[in-house]
Amino acid sequence: MSLKRAFDPVVDAHTRLLILGSLPGDASLKAGQYYGHPQNGFWRLIGGVTGLELVSLPYPDRLAALKAAGVGLWDVIASAERPGSLDGSIRRAEAADLNRLIDDLPSLRAVAFNGGTAARRGRLTLIPRPGLALIDLPSSSPAYTRPLIEKAVAWAVLGRFILRP
Repeated sequence: MSLKRAFDPVVDAHTRLLILGSLPGDASLKAGQYYGHPQNGFWRLIGGVTGLELVSLPYPDRLAALKAAGVGLWDVIASAERPGSLDGSIRRAEAADLNRLIDDLPSLRAVAFNGGTAARRGRLTLIPRPGLALIDLPSSSPAYTRPLIEKAVAWAVLGRFILRP
């Protein structure tokens, strides 16, 4: 079984909100893009929160728009064995160094976990910091079959951490 690795973090000194997934799925790894599965609701959900039309943008422009809004991306798992894309199949996971990354983000105000696996693993890894909000979100994955509109209601809480022009 091959080892699957997370992408590099998408952050800068202005990141106020860090959204953490678990580990990219096969479609994302093949595309070389965060949330690359066409059925994943991430880009629609975060677009709704930021007020930006992200789905139609080329991938580099999506990332630039997120950064401009103060939003960063990464995963709680640096590498793992996993047949397929389901989080329940993750084995031999190596945790990402979330604490080191967070220490290098002076504007960070919140960490949001995209799904239950990200929340469980991330909360075990993170050292609590005063003033840093930790937010559990329903997964944007199509495997989590809750309607997108219900997910959007839960994701709306992220709006208070978004930079507006």
